[in-house]
Amino acid sequence: MTQEINFAYQPSEHENEKASNSYLMSLVAVIAGLPLPIINLLATFFFYLANRKSTFFVRWHCTQALLSQAVLLFANSYSFWWTVSIIFTDEKVSNHYFAYLFTVIVFNILEIISTIYCAIQTRKGKHVKVFFFGNVTNLICKS
Repeated sequence: MTQEINFAYQPSEHENEKASNSYLMSLVAVIAGLPLPIINLLATFFFYLANRKSTFFVRWHCTQALLSQAVLLFANSYSFWWTVSIIFTDEKVSNHYFAYLFTVIVFNILEIISTIYCAIQTRKGKHVKVFFFGNVTNLICKS
């Protein structure tokens, strides 16, 4: 799911902390705005904006954290609004709903685990690529 990459460049302690905080920002946002899926993305986006002119290491990890939150936004939003429609309309609970909800919960748990792992590793100065998001981040971020 994640892959450590060895860079010749060794980031400073300050860079490690900023890169680690880019991942932690989404976890803090989960606590603050749990039922609203957009809160995680907004918190990560504002942290990205604050650090977009930082060093490559920090910018790269801010971008990877933002991309992972952006993808989760769609899945979480769909499940949120589907649940709201079940509660407030005549729509019935179905097996499809429970299957989708289970899938979204599994993806969110995997995201939390990978976020914690990335935060810990980047705090140590290691460059970690998350499956799929790391490759897309490489396309977006230029050194």
